[in-house]
Amino acid sequence: MRDRFNRFMQGRYGTDQLSRFLGLAAFVLIVLSIFTARWRIVSSLLDAMGLAALLICYFRMFSRDIAKRSEENRKFLNFSDSLKDRFGREKYYMNERKTNHIYSCPGCGQKIRIPKGKGKIEIECPKCHTRFVKRS
Repeated sequence: MRDRFNRFMQGRYGTDQLSRFLGLAAFVLIVLSIFTARWRIVSSLLDAMGLAALLICYFRMFSRDIAKRSEENRKFLNFSDSLKDRFGREKYYMNERKTNHIYSCPGCGQKIRIPKGKGKIEIECPKCHTRFVKRS
């Protein structure tokens, strides 16, 4: 049986990160629809979305257009990497806010870190040399 499946999958795209994401999203949507069974409209909408995600996942796995599927995966990876970078940057700023104030320069928008507890200080932007006064 395994040999038969391997022959069937030859020349087909198979799984990648986007397919795994779609499969996981389908699972989560279907489980959520079980918990929202009291609200029929929401439950049926979640079921439909889960089924659509599962169908797209299987379509991509059994597709023979490998170039198109890998291009879709590349776009998904670029999008997910940009989200990870954005959230990583926000996490960094949240950690920095414990010990520093982060101000934006009114002239150029450059972000400047100032240590907390120094009182009212004059700040000079290292990029455009604009001077402004802020509390630290």
